Amino acid sequence: MKKIGIFYGSSTGVCESIAEKIAEKLQIASSDVNTPDKISSMAADYDVLLLGSSTWGSGELQDDWYDGLEALKSVDLSGKTVAFFGCGDSSSFCDTFCDAMGLIYEGIKDKGCNFVGRVSTADYNFSSSVAVVDNEFIGLALDEVNEDYKTDDRINAWIEAIRPSI
Repeated sequence: MKKIGIFYGSSTGVCESIAEKIAEKLQIASSDVNTPDKISSMAADYDVLLLGSSTWGSGELQDDWYDGLEALKSVDLSGKTVAFFGCGDSSSFCDTFCDAMGLIYEGIKDKGCNFVGRVSTADYNFSSSVAVVDNEFIGLALDEVNEDYKTDDRINAWIEAIRPSI
């Protein structure tokens, strides 16, 4: 397996707990699970970046990702593999569900990295998301508010889908 770094933004601990679950399932050391403020100094150490964010307000990035995304834009991502995971509320914010993943993707889509881990929208109830490209989420979309009972199965399926690329 390639060297994997997980970078997540979490205000209430939900996305942090998802990052930790993913790290545990992939046997990634806790020292390789970090917040976006470390991305500029650490991204070069990894072949694979797993990037996670919760979505806030009306489709906004989690606070740590504003500076984190700017830092990530300055990192050489050529040849790196990138996968996304995100948290949102598909009921109360059905028109901006997991938008933060899409905002990060938009910021780095032209950086020469290989994106993996798209997820079908078929098992989700939402009306709109900038994280949907060609009728698929660009990463793992999770709703810990309304569909927490689906989280473990969704994480497991996503990990199996990305495992050959990481």
